[in-house]
Amino acid sequence: MAREFTSVGVVGLGTMGAGIVEVFARNGIDVVAVEISAAAVERGRATLTGSTDRAVAKGKLAEADRDALLARVDWQVGLDALHSVDLVIEAVPEQLDLKQRIFAELDRVCKPEAILATNTSSLSVTEISVATTRPNQVIGIHFFNPAPVMKLVEVVRTVVTSADVVADVEALCERLGKVDVTISDRAGFIANALLFGYLNHAVSMLESRYATREDIDAAMKLGCGLPMGPLALMDLIGLDTAYEILDTMYRRGGRDRRHAPVPLIKQMVTAGLLGRKSGRGFYTYERPGSPVVVPDEHTPVTTGGALADGTRAIAKVGIVGSGTMATGIIEVFAKAGYEVISVTRGAEKSAKVCEAVKTSLNKGVVRGKLSEEDRDAALGRVTWSATLDHLADVDLVVEAVVEELSVKKALFASLDEICKPGVVLATTTSSLPVIDVAMATQRPADVIGLHFFNPAPIMPLVEIVQTIRTSAETSATARAVCAALGKTGVVCGDRSGFIVNALLFPYLNDAVKMLEASYSTADDIDYAMKLGCGYPMGPFELLDVVGLDVSLAIQRELYLELREPGFAPAPLLEHLVTAGYLGRKSGRGFRDHTKR
Repeated sequence: MAREFTSVGVVGLGTMGAGIVEVFARNGIDVVAVEISAAAVERGRATLTGSTDRAVAKGKLAEADRDALLARVDWQVGLDALHSVDLVIEAVPEQLDLKQRIFAELDRVCKPEAILATNTSSLSVTEISVATTRPNQVIGIHFFNPAPVMKLVEVVRTVVTSADVVADVEALCERLGKVDVTISDRAGFIANALLFGYLNHAVSMLESRYATREDIDAAMKLGCGLPMGPLALMDLIGLDTAYEILDTMYRRGGRDRRHAPVPLIKQMVTAGLLGRKSGRGFYTYERPGSPVVVPDEHTPVTTGGALADGTRAIAKVGIVGSGTMATGIIEVFAKAGYEVISVTRGAEKSAKVCEAVKTSLNKGVVRGKLSEEDRDAALGRVTWSATLDHLADVDLVVEAVVEELSVKKALFASLDEICKPGVVLATTTSSLPVIDVAMATQRPADVIGLHFFNPAPIMPLVEIVQTIRTSAETSATARAVCAALGKTGVVCGDRSGFIVNALLFPYLNDAVKMLEASYSTADDIDYAMKLGCGYPMGPFELLDVVGLDVSLAIQRELYLELREPGFAPAPLLEHLVTAGYLGRKSGRGFRDHTKR
């Protein structure tokens, strides 16, 4: 039988600590809430009161339940108040010496059978435990922020943590309505080990001026369905906290350069730009602690929908290709009012593309998202062709053929001969260098990448990829076209992976390496990222959907271009692809899909 916890102590009443107090008190457990001073206690009390009052205002908590919750909390100054609790959770700042001092004192104060837990997100639980005479009763219980809302708890056992202690804490998590994943003591555990490499990489993109903060964040929200962009998330976490976590992970995790904090983070911390809590980080906020972003000197100036100077007028669009992407892009342009010429390699393929577009538009009608008149009008704007010569008078060409550089270069060389001067030539490549395609023409200034996401009619993002030869006029035209399509265009340079894939696939690769090292299971890693970070899919779910062969190809491209050792494809990923385990499309990837 698991032990019954009737009272717990929480040390440190900042945002995290106050949230943990609320979790326990909501579930009928008495809490002794401890801080270093009366003023700090009052700040913690105010945080809890504010949170529960908001819950009442939203109808998520009855007033009587709020009052009962608050009555379960005993607010105290000093650790001596914890002498009779069954469990203590420490939630003070991420400083090892501070935590060790607190645990040494808790060891003296608390009753012999009490469990001592740390909420650390990156420090060694083992190093904290040795400050006590009961390291077998020390464990990590890592809640995620905001603790009352987030369902995940990482339960971190050391090599000496008692099995009974682990079982008791797992049962407690279930009582609290949380999903726990139990793991061993390793830098960053699951969620932070996967999350912070990605966040650090996003900051490096900004530091190198590869893309703007708005475009990086929009790309990951719209391209991957994430609840927040990486830079906004850094502001929420706090840049000082993020720096400490990255620095700890770098020192404890094998000195992987991808966890070495980007210099910009340290500079911002030194300058007091800590994120939301200081009122300014990557973004500027209404006031310290506010989530409301206000314009600053880096906020892009919008033109109010007017065409920028030099922007070319686009009326007729040619789309080359017969696959899923080409079909979706034809639909997008036709629904937006453009005259479209679809070019495939033969009448049979044209007929198939035509049928696919009709089917998709009919689904829109059935779902009430499109009128029959608009469907008919969209179809009426499309001309079906099997020859590139019909693109002689279009204003924009979008290429969506197979992802092979030789094929694309040959196509662009042909387009260069056929198309009139001033045409914007765009490639939808997701991984190949746009400059290689551009240099197959005599007009590289007119060539740009327009990377639509699949399915194109639904996904709101387009990556606008500028080469070093792309003209400002071409870029402005591409941005205007994306806006006319109702898409969010994010501008970036011509580098492998662009924004989304360059940030997404190293994270997926890290997850494979974590599984390969037998640190955790695929299910627990997926739970950690979905429940702890709010991701719509776990990394292994996503890899099976994307295709392991596609993922491996993209990861190889990133590694070949950036030559970063941490980007080397995980051997397990290569082995699965070699074995023909490609994900859902083959029936087997990281999971067996034939049984579902």
